[in-house]
Parts: sequence; structure tokens; C-alpha cells
Amino acid sequence: MNVEQVATELLNNVGGSNNIKSNANCMTRLRLGLKNPELANIEKLKKIDGVLGVVEADTLQIIFGPGIVTKVAQAFAELSHLPLGSIDETIDVENLTKINKSANKQKHDKPLQRFLQKIANIFIPLLPGIIAAGMINGITNIINVSTGNAFAMAWWYQCIRTMSWGLFTFLPIFVGMNAAKEFKGSPILGAIAGAMYVSVPSMPLLTKGILLPLVNKAYSTGIGGLLAALFGGILFAYLERTLRKFMPDFLDTFLTPLLTVIIGGFLALLIIQPLGEVITGSIFTTLNFFYEKLGVLGGYLLSAGFLPLVSVGLHQALTPIHVLLNNPSGPTSGINYLLPILMTAGGGQVGAGLALYLKTKNKKLKQITRDSLPVGILGIGEPLMYAVTLPLGKPFITACLGSGFGGILAVLFHLGTVTQGVSGLFGLLIMVPGTQIQFVIAMLGAYLAGFVITWFFGVDEERINAIYN
Repeated sequence: MNVEQVATELLNNVGGSNNIKSNANCMTRLRLGLKNPELANIEKLKKIDGVLGVVEADTLQIIFGPGIVTKVAQAFAELSHLPLGSIDETIDVENLTKINKSANKQKHDKPLQRFLQKIANIFIPLLPGIIAAGMINGITNIINVSTGNAFAMAWWYQCIRTMSWGLFTFLPIFVGMNAAKEFKGSPILGAIAGAMYVSVPSMPLLTKGILLPLVNKAYSTGIGGLLAALFGGILFAYLERTLRKFMPDFLDTFLTPLLTVIIGGFLALLIIQPLGEVITGSIFTTLNFFYEKLGVLGGYLLSAGFLPLVSVGLHQALTPIHVLLNNPSGPTSGINYLLPILMTAGGGQVGAGLALYLKTKNKKLKQITRDSLPVGILGIGEPLMYAVTLPLGKPFITACLGSGFGGILAVLFHLGTVTQGVSGLFGLLIMVPGTQIQFVIAMLGAYLAGFVITWFFGVDEERINAIYN
């Protein structure tokens, strides 16, 4: 980055020196007080090299991020012939996290990330039910194994089983409903799309001897999994919106939903479900390759590669996969072997943060790290990522390298969860019964590896002082 050129472009697009009444920089942004704010060309400012975002408030705030903003601010002050002021800010980890996360989101805000966020939005409202139902499945499994199925005919035992059965049986309906809603269609039509993938024996299409065209085989509701319901709900939403554009108003009320269901239904049964089957099969084949074929190497790669996915928002793609894995009727019988591996990624970052806290002499970084570590241990890794490791660079890499060792232990111990929705040490609540101690050992392994690698290779005091000055 040419700092002088950036400063020149800034000055030219805020109305020149005569339009500036004050300038100051804080940790992440250059703050300009303008005599006439209307002279600022916001769109051009956003396109300047290094600018992560522009905020119009009481001052014009141009976001560059830690370290860079200091160099730009000094060059800008010299160019504008106005002494650089200063802003005393109390270091607020939560605020710094939001700023850096927002800046990183703007940097990586691509169509793929936005699409994956929509997919995550479909499943996130379902998580309370999935967590509850999954934990109930775990409880009933404990009762069943420990008693030799002695309570199979007990009313209370079957009541407990029914509580989770309902959610997972009709989960395709909920997925289809949320998918249609997220993609601006009618939720109830999306629910109809999802209902075609519910395993109910009375479904007319399940009559023996009926073969579907294209695939030339009998219909099976389980084929395609939840991905078929997801794609079906999205399809219904797009189809409904498209039909509504061309439908006369007096026909829209009844003809648009009718055609959506009929056209979308045939497409869902003949195309979407086989597509869902192929994609679902590919996902499980890939995961099986990493878990079974690569073994400890696969565990290392999955854990070490997770934090980079989180940093750019691509981890959203894993949300429906976790739901698939925790489905009792799925190929893993409801046991999610992927989640414990990914949990250890947060452990590597905690270890890196602890190394930074103990080794650095920078008081600001010590404070930020101190405030971020407790929540990181409990599974909330954003403060550590966006306020500490990611801005510094090296600690982020060493955290990833360290977390992989936790992934190795997770594979060796064959760790699995009965549900999802929590992370960190809270993962103890959802682990397969009897594996809690092994889970703690795996997390400690990630802590230790992240700490050691960061201590020796991840602490750059010069960069720390440049960013947290």
C-alpha cells in the first residue's frame, strides 16, 4: 500500500484541506470532522486501497484496521497541514471484536458467503429443538443400554422417546418451511415441499410397484435427506416469486400457490430428490475419507482448517451437515463425529491467546486477551479471533496449527456428540455418554499445542506494538 497515495485520495474525496476542521485516529479508523459533510464522496472513499468501510456519524469514520490506520493518519495530517489529534478510547473487547468482524465481513462479503449465511439462517431457528431432541436421544440410549432395554414397554420411557421422535421425523417440513421463508417465499408452501420427504407409510407414492421416471426406481422418502427438503423449499420460493411476476392480480391468490405446488412438486420429486441423494452421498463419502481413510491426519486437517473457514464465513456450510449427522435415521445413527474435531479448533486459539497474554509486554494486548480468554474457553471464540489472533496474523496461524493436535486426539478417542449448539467446555453436555474425560483430554491437547507453537513462533512484539499502540 502506498500510504501517501492513499492519503492524497482521501483528501481529494472529502472536499480538500479547506473542508477539514478536525482529524484524529483511534485503533482502527481515521475520524474526520468536516465543515460540509456533503462534499465527501462516500462511494469513492470506499474504493480507496486499504479502506475496509466508511461510517457516517458525528464524524466521518474511515476504517482501515489496526496498525494501517496510524500510518495513513500521519500521512493525511501532513498532507492536510492540520495536526493529528487523538482520541482516548477505553479498550472495549466487545466493540473491537465487532469492528474487526465487520471489517473482515466487508472484505470477504462475496455471493458465496451471503448464500451460506442464508442457509445457516434456515437451520439456526431449529437448533433449540435439535439440541433438546438430540439430548433426549442420548438420555434414552443411556437408559436402554444400562438396563438391557428393560423399560421398552414402560409408558414413561416411550413418552420420552416420542418427545425427540417428533422433531426428527418431521424435520424436513421445518427445513422446507424455513427455506421458503428465508428466500422470500410462502413458508407454508415450503412446508409442503418438505412434507414430500417425510417418512410416513401412508404417503400415496409409496405404493409398491410404482416407479418414477428418470431414475426408474421406487420412491423413498429418506433418499436425499434434509438437503432435498432444503433445495425443495428454495425451489418453491423462487418458483412462487417468478410466477407472481407474470400472474394477473385476480388470479394470483389461488393460481400462483397451485402452480407452485404442482410444478415445484414434480421438480422436487423427479430432480431435487435425486440431486439431494448425490450431494448427501458425496458429503458422507468425503467425511468418511477424512475420518476413516486419513485417520489422525484427517482429524488434524479438519481441526486446523476450521478457524480459517470461520474467519471468512464459510463455516456456515457445515450447519446442515451437522443436522444430517445428528439425525437418528442418518448413516451415523445420530452420532456426530465431526463436531468434536471442530470444537478443538477453539482450543488451539485459547492456547494461542494464553501464550500471548503471558509473553507479551504490551498492556493493551494483555487486557484484551485477558477479557477474551474466559469466553473462549466456554466456546465463544469471536473475541479472541477478531480482537487478538486474526489482526496479529502469526498467532492465528499458530492457533490453527495447534488446534490440529486436538483433532488428532478426537479421532483417536472416536469422540462424538448426540446433538449440537454448544462448543468449548460446554461440549461436555452433548458428548456421547462415557466420553467426557476423553473430550477434556482432547481440548487440553489443543490448548497445549496452541500455547507451545504460539510461544515459540507466534509472538512478534514489534507487530503487537504497531497494532495495539
